[in-house]
Amino acid sequence: MTIESLPIELRMLAWSVVLGLVQLFAAAALMTRQRGMQWNAGARDGVPTPLTGVAGRLERAQRNFLETFPFFAAAALAVALTGRSGAMTALGAQLYFWARVAYVPIYAAGIPYVRSLVWAASVAGLLLVLRGLF
Repeated sequence: MTIESLPIELRMLAWSVVLGLVQLFAAAALMTRQRGMQWNAGARDGVPTPLTGVAGRLERAQRNFLETFPFFAAAALAVALTGRSGAMTALGAQLYFWARVAYVPIYAAGIPYVRSLVWAASVAGLLLVLRGLF
């Protein structure tokens, strides 16, 4: 079985995991650049210095991803496992994924308002997938 043979909701789920890992590594790299390798390798006791600029924005974007991803994962898995996949859930899964892809550079660039609209689009996609269960 290849990824192409999976329902689109599961393909978008797999690609969303990849996106989450990319965000994690990008945020960690910039965090280490600001705080230093010694901080990264240490016990991280105490309060770290706040991240600034792109490093801070990428950290916040990654945390934002983690706020919606569990809901998307549960909905995508439930739709696929129950056989409730359809055009609406497929569109929703793709909308969620591509909006999350767009969210990262928009947030990193510090573009207000558009970032919120893209986030809303990702939530709309999530809701379309969830709607397939009802």
